[in-house]
Parts: sequence; structure tokens; C-alpha cells
Amino acid sequence: MNIPNTLTVLRIILVPVIVIFLMQGAFMKALILIVISGVTDGLDGFLARVLDQKTLLGAYLDPIADKALLMSCFVTLSVKQIIPGWLTVIVISRDCIILVGISVLAIMSAPLEIRPSLMSKITTVLQLVTVFAVLLFKAVALPFPRDGVVWTLFLATAVFTAASGLDYIFRGIRLMNRAV
Repeated sequence: MNIPNTLTVLRIILVPVIVIFLMQGAFMKALILIVISGVTDGLDGFLARVLDQKTLLGAYLDPIADKALLMSCFVTLSVKQIIPGWLTVIVISRDCIILVGISVLAIMSAPLEIRPSLMSKITTVLQLVTVFAVLLFKAVALPFPRDGVVWTLFLATAVFTAASGLDYIFRGIRLMNRAV
């Protein structure tokens, strides 16, 4: 284990703690841990490049940490009726499509390189910003707007998440066609 992978494992360990805080309504504590997760996410990638410590384990763990955090936050905030259920369904459906696609490609022994597309990176940022914005409103006890900026963020997140899912589907189909 190197420093970048240790930071990624720390992010994974923080997920259940964040969910517990969300369930308890301790939004400020959850927000602080999400900020820490975001900082360590950027730091692990930076250190992996600078220290030349990129590993196959890190390539697998980093997206797992992102997915675990985001899916857990979206589900919990949706159950608490803070984030709309339809948005959570879109986020989780995309991640399930990606996991099924990777599984099918692995079964087919298709060459698989784990590299997120630009669309996927934008999607992840939008999903994180969405969770951050919602928690910020809740943590500082601001009235939660049911229109305007937050709903625009919900819609942008939904559109990019769906587009990213379609992008992965098309990329997966191309890989499958090459493998056959």
C-alpha cells in the first residue's frame, strides 16, 4: 500500500460514517467529511502522479470510492426526501449499467482499460456539487429552494449523468464488437 491508495481506502472507510451522519440529520458533519473526501480524492491522484505511484489497485479503488460515496449520499438524501428520487434512480442506473458493461466485457475477455471519459469526469463533478450544495443548504439551515439554482443543478446532473451513461454504452458496444 502506498500513500495514494491509503487515501483512497480512507475515502471508502468514510462512506458509512457519512451515511450515519446523513441519517441522523448531522448535515454539517457529513458536509465536512464530504469535503475531506473531495480533498483526499484530488490529493491521491496528484500524489500518484507526482510520486510515480500509480497502481492497478488504485485504478480500481478510486472509482469504487467515488461510486460508494455518491451512490450512498444520493440514496440516503433521496430516502430523506431531500434529493428527488428520479435523480437518484438516474445516478444509480448509470453506475449499474457501467458495472454490468464491465462484467460483460470481462466475461468476453475483451481488452479493458479503466479510464473515465471527459463526460464521466464532468458527471462526477456535477454529482459531487449537487450533494455538496444540498448539504450546504441543510447544514446552515437555509430554506431549501424547490426551484432556481438547486433544481437547475438537479437537471444538469441528470442530463450529464444520462449522457455519460449513453457514452459508456456506446463505448462498451464498440469494445464488444472488436472482441467478437
